[in-house]
Amino acid sequence: MTAYLVGAGPGDPGLLTARALELIAQADVILHDRLIPADALAHAREDAEIVDVGKVGGGEQTPQEETTRLLVEHAREGRTVVRLKGGDPFVFGRGGEEAAALREAGCPFEVVPGVTAGVAAAAYAGIPVTHRGLASAVAFVTGHEDPDKPETAIDWAALAAFPGTLVFYMGVRQLPRIAEQLAAHGRDRGEPAAIVERGTLPEQRTVRTTLGALGEADASAPAVTIVGPVAGLHDDLAWFAPGPLAGISVAVTRARAQASGLAAKLRALGAEVIEAPAIRIDPLEAELPDLRDYDLLVLTSPNGVEELLRHVRDARALAGPTIAVIGPGTAAALRAHGVEADVVPSRAVGEGLVEALAGRTFSRALVARAEEARDVVPDALRAAGAYVDVVALYRTVAEPLPERERERALGADWATFTSASSVRNFHAAAGTLDGPLLASIGPVTSAALRELGHEPDLEAADHTPDGLVAALVASGAGRG
Repeated sequence: MTAYLVGAGPGDPGLLTARALELIAQADVILHDRLIPADALAHAREDAEIVDVGKVGGGEQTPQEETTRLLVEHAREGRTVVRLKGGDPFVFGRGGEEAAALREAGCPFEVVPGVTAGVAAAAYAGIPVTHRGLASAVAFVTGHEDPDKPETAIDWAALAAFPGTLVFYMGVRQLPRIAEQLAAHGRDRGEPAAIVERGTLPEQRTVRTTLGALGEADASAPAVTIVGPVAGLHDDLAWFAPGPLAGISVAVTRARAQASGLAAKLRALGAEVIEAPAIRIDPLEAELPDLRDYDLLVLTSPNGVEELLRHVRDARALAGPTIAVIGPGTAAALRAHGVEADVVPSRAVGEGLVEALAGRTFSRALVARAEEARDVVPDALRAAGAYVDVVALYRTVAEPLPERERERALGADWATFTSASSVRNFHAAAGTLDGPLLASIGPVTSAALRELGHEPDLEAADHTPDGLVAALVASGAGRG
């Protein structure tokens, strides 16, 4: 089997390449660095072997020799092994050494480039590493050389004379030495400089300074340092700012197929998102009656919309009955297919829909819903004299929660719940709800939390995923 040296990009999950995501999902074994996007491993198979071989300056280390041994060993055993590296494998990532070891061992390999931090972090800080009239060349330099080298391999005189931008990777603790060497060899002490901490992540921070003052800057790793006139463009071109949810982590517990939209909204506002789906949606092969036989069609969830339309072969059948939905989220799911609901209650619960339908008379109603849904709406319609058919189009099924996702979810600042089933199944999978603050999408979900002995810390006024996000922002959860 092939070994893959894969670049995971600088930190923003949106900068993972399509090829990287494809290989992560296929891998039998993933050997990963510490500085990879937080959710990169969420795409891995549940049975994949995940090994942290990361290195942290001044902290616990995995020797490179051990990482290389594991890479070759797994490849020789015929397993699909992904060596997942922050940034690009061949830019200060020791990917060349690992490729050479694989070649020597007779193991086929593929290199998957990633977005390198020296370009990405600078760009997120509004600093183009090349710019007409300011810099026609860029040099990437390690700020952290092998401590076992008897002497430096960096030609400081050449770097000081380099007619372009200097980008130093790592080496925050070496900034006084870097500034001293460049200035001592003739680089202008007044030249603009910038340090970009945690580039492309919600908590990104940029420190603007000069070469002469670089050694005194208050900065911490991980960071890249840019020296050159282009660093001064940060003041005018900076575009990336912390969102209102910056500095907090949020666990998303809804089904994986639905989680991406909510996760994307949270990330766009600066949150670190942990996808920990405790349920999945299983479609049921139900017999759907002819919709033209009914004068009322009730849909109680976005999933119900998707499953109904999977069964409907002729959209004209939807033109006959009055269509009532349980709330704005279900209405939006229907609208995405070009169909407008006739009845949308302001409260996205069964009781709200019953109130919205009060005073209307229906002879035959079809309620399309989940297998385990509440009977509030069917019972109220029957009490009002309607003949009611209920068809279960899908069921929610408990999803196993891998230990790594369980630990991250319970360690998050917030856990979001978008249904009663997500509450019950997450509790069953995790064994507890203790740890994060609990955010509920609405009254039914809050009731499920209370049944388990937990009062929600937040309940959305608008019972939709967008409303849940808005409630988190309004709560002042972030530090943005």
